[in-house]
Amino acid sequence: MLNVSLDQEAEQYLVEILSQEKTTSSELIKKLLRDYRQNFQSQKSVLERMGGVPKHLLSVGNLSDRDTRREIIASRIRASHQREV
Repeated sequence: MLNVSLDQEAEQYLVEILSQEKTTSSELIKKLLRDYRQNFQSQKSVLERMGGVPKHLLSVGNLSDRDTRREIIASRIRASHQREV
């Protein structure tokens, strides 16, 4: 059981919604909570929207070194050529 004190404005909103929905305050609150929970659960996090944890953030820290970049690019080119053959 939950008791909530509403200010005058919120109480007026509740009365208006109850008259439009033709339901009890208890049923209305249950419906609103279900709807909110359903919407909240369906929202993806920023990380999920980006496709997961970025792989380049988990690699070694010297990616800006020229030799490292050249080796990475060369290995990708070699892998690409091996797939073509």
